[in-house]
Amino acid sequence: MMSAAEALRRLQEGNRRFAAGLSGQSTEVDENRRRELLSGQAPFAIILGCSDSRVPAELVFDQGLGDLFVIRVAGNVVAPSQIGSIEFAAECFGTPLVVVLGHSNCGAIQATLDQLERPQGTRSPNLRSIVDRIRPAVEPLLESDTKTDCKKLAAKAVRANVRASANQLRHGSQILEQLVERGDLLIVGAEYSLETGEVDFFEGMPDSSTQ
Repeated sequence: MMSAAEALRRLQEGNRRFAAGLSGQSTEVDENRRRELLSGQAPFAIILGCSDSRVPAELVFDQGLGDLFVIRVAGNVVAPSQIGSIEFAAECFGTPLVVVLGHSNCGAIQATLDQLERPQGTRSPNLRSIVDRIRPAVEPLLESDTKTDCKKLAAKAVRANVRASANQLRHGSQILEQLVERGDLLIVGAEYSLETGEVDFFEGMPDSSTQ
């Protein structure tokens, strides 16, 4: 299994190809590759991303069958089922890297901001559960100077939510926390730009400051 640094570089290189329109993965899956994977899988990265149809992780990072262990949920929120899925991949496959992947113009983030500014009682309990998980990360922004600028507020909220989810993974699971402490797992946060196709890794990067 490759190291977290190698896995990160592979994702960055794949995203550069994707953003430049030079994706190397074929849309056709080779039969031999399918047969190789019958005996097991060894994904080199775990992606906790948003369910938004415009952000498919395999395409965004130009990876193929069996390369990524992908968990998608609206707002890339962290709940017990997501933590359990990440624990499973990290322990069973030795996957060294977790990426919490948010994206620009996230509908779940905007829905949370709308709910905070103009509370509604019509949302289903299931939708409210997503909003409630995002709320703690973005609520403080409504007291900041950016609260009057809707675009800046939404952009900061996306990153605040990514940071909160990454931090929850680092400290909300004894299994993941121990893997991180041993240096066997790296958890980082990133944002995908719908406008450019580029992924900015901005949180938890080794030997670099967060933005």
